Amino acid sequence: MKRFHIHIGVDSLDEAIRFYSSLFGTVPVKTKSDYAKWMLDDPRVNFAISTRAKKKGVDHLGIQVEEESELNELRSRLEKADMKVLEEGATTCCYARSDKSWVQDPAGIPWEVYRTMEDAQFFSENMDGTEGACCTQDTPAQLISLKPSASKGGR
Repeated sequence: MKRFHIHIGVDSLDEAIRFYSSLFGTVPVKTKSDYAKWMLDDPRVNFAISTRAKKKGVDHLGIQVEEESELNELRSRLEKADMKVLEEGATTCCYARSDKSWVQDPAGIPWEVYRTMEDAQFFSENMDGTEGACCTQDTPAQLISLKPSASKGGR
C-alpha cells in the first residue's frame, strides 16, 4: 500500500509540532531535536518536518511504498514516462534506511519514490558511519541538473 509523503522545512520545531499535532489530532510517531514525523492513516500520509531544509515550506514530496515490488512498479512508470531519474538506491536519510529514486516535477519540486527498510540512529549517514547530507540538502541540487531542456520538449 502506498502512502503520500510531504516534508516541510520549519524554523521552530516545537511550534510546528504543536501546530501539526493539533491539526492532525495526534502526536508525532518520531521526534528528534531537528525532525518530527507523523504516519497518518486518515489521511494516509507520511508527514515530516525538520529544521535541516534549505528553505522553509514544502521541501519535497514523495510516495512511500511498503513492498519492493511497489517500488519497482513506480520506477518503471517513471522510466516509461521518459522522466530523468536520480537513482539514489540504498541510503540513510531522515532517521531511516531506505531505497530511493528521485525525479523533479515541471514546477521544480523534487519528488522521491522510496521504500523504508528500518529506522536509523542518524538523520543521514555516510558510508563510513559518520553523519552526512541527505534529501533535504544535496538531492534537490542534483535534481536541478536533471531538468529536461526546452529543446527536447521534456517533461
